[in-house]
Amino acid sequence: MNELEGLSALIVEPHAGMRASIHNMLNQCGVTRIDHAGSSNNAVKHLGLKSFDMVLCEYDLEGGQDGQQLLEDLRHHKLISLATMFFMVTAEGNHGKVVSAAELAPTDYILKPFTADRLLDRILRALAKRNVFMPVYQLMEEGAQREAIEACIVGEKDHPRHAIDFLRLRAELHMFLGEPAEAAPIYQQLVEAKAIAWARLGLAKTLFMRARLDEAKDILENLVDTNKSFVDAYDWLAKTHAAAGALAQSQAVLADAVAVSPHAVRRLRTLGDVAMETGDTGTAEKIFKQVVAKAKYSEFRDPEDHVKLVQALVQRGEADQASAVIRDLDRSMGGRKTTAACSAVASSLVHELTGDSKRLGESLDAALAAARETTGVSAHVKTALARNCLAHDRVDGASELMRDVMRDAPDHAAMARAMQVFEQAGCSELAESIAQEARQEVVDLVAQGALRAQQRDFRGAVEMMTEAVEKLPNNPQVVFNAAVAVLKCLDNEGWDERLGKSAQQLIGTMRRLDPIYPKLPALAGLHQQILKKYDKGARLKA
Repeated sequence: MNELEGLSALIVEPHAGMRASIHNMLNQCGVTRIDHAGSSNNAVKHLGLKSFDMVLCEYDLEGGQDGQQLLEDLRHHKLISLATMFFMVTAEGNHGKVVSAAELAPTDYILKPFTADRLLDRILRALAKRNVFMPVYQLMEEGAQREAIEACIVGEKDHPRHAIDFLRLRAELHMFLGEPAEAAPIYQQLVEAKAIAWARLGLAKTLFMRARLDEAKDILENLVDTNKSFVDAYDWLAKTHAAAGALAQSQAVLADAVAVSPHAVRRLRTLGDVAMETGDTGTAEKIFKQVVAKAKYSEFRDPEDHVKLVQALVQRGEADQASAVIRDLDRSMGGRKTTAACSAVASSLVHELTGDSKRLGESLDAALAAARETTGVSAHVKTALARNCLAHDRVDGASELMRDVMRDAPDHAAMARAMQVFEQAGCSELAESIAQEARQEVVDLVAQGALRAQQRDFRGAVEMMTEAVEKLPNNPQVVFNAAVAVLKCLDNEGWDERLGKSAQQLIGTMRRLDPIYPKLPALAGLHQQILKKYDKGARLKA
């Protein structure tokens, strides 16, 4: 039991009696550093303040969110590290359902009822595996992905029992670095050796990233047909259909995935967005009602879910229901920074439907002011507002909004969608003028940052480009140049812990925005050189 001494644990359980029982069992196992959370929101707050070696989470949480949803939130928002052991505590009757639908799998499942000896056995098993992979996890947390790949190769030789897990991790690291061609043979080796479903999925991802959509689709369709509960395969098949412009097929696949795993809010959001894009407002209304209901119990609620639901209701002529949604938004999320803008935009849609021109004008003025003063308002909300402004002779307001959207456009498709807003309003020349202006502003901004770096004002370049990213967080060109500015500053002025973390975050953002960005491998290479220069991986490898 001494192996567990010094480890920390968080118990997430709504019933005080069960929390006390698990606490006592952990004490018997030698774990004494224990915190409690009675709800998912409380767990998020605990994990936002400090890290834990293990989380023991009840699947049937009260308040509308289950343990699987909580795990999804924690992983998505990076509130638990790779080394955190997450145990799902569940009754026998739920076990099959939980395991079959869990695309984000916990470390292990503990079936109730259980004894202290059973709990100790599960923790020791998980701890032994964590210790094997800890050198890789530590390098990954530091951003030293190249060294992590080398550590996987060493680990595969030293721990043949875990060879498949090391191969999988190595392939995922290559994917993370934007190297699908290097990941593909690893996945192919696993497919040929074991015909593992997740290896076939990995192979499909490498094809997707290399724009070989038909080949990816064939693998994914076969995976879905032969693994009805493998929801990750559904997600990637839907993504592949969408990339090929087949939105109706994408919607159908997402609907099947939701039927298998109905609690994943992000997937529901995607299905609602696709349904709106295909013009299926009935499905969009149904789905966004579910999103609003499920997200109500999460610390990561988004006011824009209400706006999307209002849009669907307005398109279906449901003014009273839409007004009720806005009242719920104001009441339940009044403290969030984008709520005022979202509420005003949603209200303008309702007043347009009801023909209340006076209140429509007031809502448009309020929405424009809120969008101007608030950071974080999405392109979706700004675009909805711009459409309404163009329909009611507020061309200047619409131009201001869409200039922001175009400057922050992540790709050419997003820029084309933004221009289409003006084209549909009969303002094609204005669309081209604003697009050109937006592009030039980005070019000038990047050039100014580069000039400061050339003048060896590295701190000034970082300050300028960091501010630019705050305004344009989805523009790959801006994020890329901000990362370069930070890395050059580190290279020339010495290691700075804050800038080191900033570099890692910016490179991570680049991978999210555009995993096949041509200069991404070079950026990652420069990052690795600087980590080596200042021996940032040496402590972890010791």
